[in-house]
Amino acid sequence: MKNAKNEETAKEILANVGGKDNIQSNVACMTRLRLGIKDKGKVNINALRSIDGVLAVVDADTLQVVLGPGKVNQVAEPFALLSAVPLGSEEEDDATVAQDTKASEATDVKDIAKVNKSENKAKHDKPLQRGLQHIANVFIPLLPGIIAAGLINGLTNVIDYQTGSAFVNDWWYMTIKTLGWGLFTFLPIFVGMNAAREFHGSPILGGLGGTLCLGVVVPGFPLGSQAISMPLTNSPYVVGVGGLLTALFMGIFFAWLEKNIRRWMPTVLDTFFTPLLTVIIGSLIAVVFLQPVGGWLTNAIYLVMDFVYGKLSVFGGFILSSTFLGLVSVGLHQALTPIHVLLNDPTGPTHGINYLLPILMMAGGGQVGAGFALYFKSKNARFRKMVMSSIPVAILGIGEPLMYAVTLPLGRSFITACIGAGFGGVVASLFHLGAVSQGVSGLFGLLIMQPGQQLSYLLAMAVAYLGGFIVTWFFGVNESRIDEIYPEK
Repeated sequence: MKNAKNEETAKEILANVGGKDNIQSNVACMTRLRLGIKDKGKVNINALRSIDGVLAVVDADTLQVVLGPGKVNQVAEPFALLSAVPLGSEEEDDATVAQDTKASEATDVKDIAKVNKSENKAKHDKPLQRGLQHIANVFIPLLPGIIAAGLINGLTNVIDYQTGSAFVNDWWYMTIKTLGWGLFTFLPIFVGMNAAREFHGSPILGGLGGTLCLGVVVPGFPLGSQAISMPLTNSPYVVGVGGLLTALFMGIFFAWLEKNIRRWMPTVLDTFFTPLLTVIIGSLIAVVFLQPVGGWLTNAIYLVMDFVYGKLSVFGGFILSSTFLGLVSVGLHQALTPIHVLLNDPTGPTHGINYLLPILMMAGGGQVGAGFALYFKSKNARFRKMVMSSIPVAILGIGEPLMYAVTLPLGRSFITACIGAGFGGVVASLFHLGAVSQGVSGLFGLLIMQPGQQLSYLLAMAVAYLGGFIVTWFFGVNESRIDEIYPEK
C-alpha cells in the first residue's frame, strides 16, 4: 500500500509539472525533490501544493517539492522511473535520513500555501537567489562524501592520539584513513566538474581545471614541481592557491569559455578543437588571474569568520544562530556549504574543525523550543496535533516540516524561535564547539562534535530549546492568528 501511495504521489507530481517531456533533471535532497523544468509555464503550482504528502513548493531556479525526510526518497524513485530521467542525472542525490513523514502532516497544505507567498516574494531577487542556488547545486551532491570523509578524519585522529598510532601498520585501518585523506585532497577536481556541469559545460573539462587547485604536489605535477615564476607578480607559483573557491571559478569559467568557443567553431572541428582551446586558454587565464582572486577570497572568508567568531565572540554567536533560520526559510542555507567545506579541510587554518556549524545548528533548537511553547499554550486541537507531529523529526535535526508548517506561517513565532536560537549560539561560542564534519544536526549533531564536547553541545542545544520556549511563550503565541490560519474543522 505504501509503495502504491508513493507511486500515486509521483504520478500526480509529474502530471502537474508538465509531464515527462518537461523534466530536465531530478535530484533528491534531504527533504526536497529538486526538479529542472524546461517550461515553467506548464507547471501548476497550486495543484502541486494540494497533493497529499506535499508539504510545500518552492519555485526558485529549480522547482523544489518539499516532501519531508525519508518520504522524498520514496517518491523520488518512482518519479525517476515515470519521467524516464535517472535520479540525479545532473548530480547524485544526497544521503537522507530514513524518517517517514507522518500522514497527518499532509493536512497542512492550505496553510503551507501562505508560506510559499513569502518565499515567492524572496525569490524575485533573482540575481542573488539564483546565483546562490547555482553555487549550492555544485556542492550538494558532494555532501555524502564530505560527511563520510570528515567523520573518518575525526575518528582516526582520535584513535591515533589515544592509541599512540597503534594501527598505522594495519591494512584495514590505513585503507579507511586513505579515503578520508583522498576526498579532501582531490575535492577541487570534483568541485570543478560539478561547477562545469551546473553551468552547462563539459564536467571533465571543469575537472581538469580543478587539478590546478590541488593542495598537494602530486608526483609528476609539472607546474608544481619547481619554483616557476608567474607573470605580473614574478613570484613563484604556489600549489593549490585559492583551493575550492578557485576550482569553483574554474569550472564556471571553463563552461562559459567552452560554450563561446563552440559558437564560432566549425562543426567539423568542434569535437577536437573546442575542448583543446577551452583547456589551454582557460588554464592560462586561471593561473594568472583566477587563482589569485580565489586566494584573496579564501583569505577574506577566514578573516571574516575570525572576526565574527573571535572578536565579536558571544555577540557574533548570537547573530549567526539567530539569523540562520532566515536563510533556511528560503532554501538558501546550502549556499554556505563551500564555507563549511573550507572549514572542514584538514589542511586549512582550522585544521578540519568547523567552529561555525555548531553555532548555526542552534537555530533548529530555537525552533523546537518555540514548537513546544506553541503546543502547550495553544488551545487549538488541530494545530497542537500538527505541531507535535513535526517536533520529533525537528529534534533529530530535520526542521523543515516544523518551520514550513508551523512557525513561518505565524510570523511572530518564527521571529521568537530565531531569538531563542541566538541564546544557544552564545553558549556554543562560549564552549568553542567544533564539528569534524557536516550534514547532520539536532541530536545527531553529537556524532560530529569534537571528542569530549558532546555534553557541552547538549547543554548549548538545551539553552536554545529553553530560549525558544521562553521567548515564544511570552511573545510568540497569538491564538487568534493560529485559529485564523489553522481553523478547527
